[in-house]
Amino acid sequence: MTTRPILCFGEALIDLHANGSDDRGFAASFVPFAGGAPANVAVATARLGGKARFAGMLGKDRFGDFLLDSLQHAGVGTDDVMRTEAANTALAFVTLDAHGERSFSFYRGPSADLLFQPSDFRMDTFRDIAVFHVCSNSMTDPALAATTREGMQRAHGVGALVSFDVNLRPALWPAAADPRPLLWPALHLADVVKLSAEEFAWLALDGEQAALDRLWQGRTRLVVVTDGAQPLRWFHPDAEGELPCYPVKAIDTTAAGDAFVGGLLCCLAELEATPERIDQLVTELPRLHAMLRFAAACGALTVTRQGSFAAMPSGDEVLAFMEQQV
Repeated sequence: MTTRPILCFGEALIDLHANGSDDRGFAASFVPFAGGAPANVAVATARLGGKARFAGMLGKDRFGDFLLDSLQHAGVGTDDVMRTEAANTALAFVTLDAHGERSFSFYRGPSADLLFQPSDFRMDTFRDIAVFHVCSNSMTDPALAATTREGMQRAHGVGALVSFDVNLRPALWPAAADPRPLLWPALHLADVVKLSAEEFAWLALDGEQAALDRLWQGRTRLVVVTDGAQPLRWFHPDAEGELPCYPVKAIDTTAAGDAFVGGLLCCLAELEATPERIDQLVTELPRLHAMLRFAAACGALTVTRQGSFAAMPSGDEVLAFMEQQV
């Protein structure tokens, strides 16, 4: 599908999913799944037939071994994965309610992904990439936030599109901290921004239009707001719109947003999209809408399966699903 790679940077971690419950309502056991938002996007890209690479730091532990093997097995390039003995690989305990909605308990700091430094990027890391993708989980630590912003700037330097998924996880931030001041500099470096409806409301303290106007002051050319099975919304400085999504029975919503992002970035990379090309897309609404519907189908299929890497659909599965919905 894509001619040049999509490079995803940030955390890869172990999602430990509760399995069954005892007579007091506690989890009977936990099953490990490979996950982590930017790693999920890389796997989604590879499963859809795109070229994907992942950059990040894993611990030199068995969980790190499992994640590295899982990325490689999914077809994700791992030349930019570093390993360290200074910290363990991060863990997230995941519990699901009756509607498949997930909640997290993180065992992260200090963890290996927080230790990635600018010097850990290889000389060839950014060469020939189509897209550089990050999320807010790489902004929770000041040093890693600076590394993330440097990566975004290096991607600009080679003409790559930069994508930012807010993917807010309050439990990862210091208690009583307001993430917004640290997020805005990164948002201004992103050409494409993805938000959930809750995140959009959280970001838009002074109203949606004020938040959008502030985004347009940076590099952002496309904002997409998802809301589960509710219609998604998209915004550009000169236009905006709304599209229906696919109603499905959710089993596990853990990686739905990551699957959506992977689908959208695959479409943008296939177009060799630049900020200027995004501006042109707004004049070709059928094509833009087709891309967003494809991304929505990726997310919808993912919630019907358990896990993160394991839940990502193939391109053929997505197209078959879309045909069934007509």
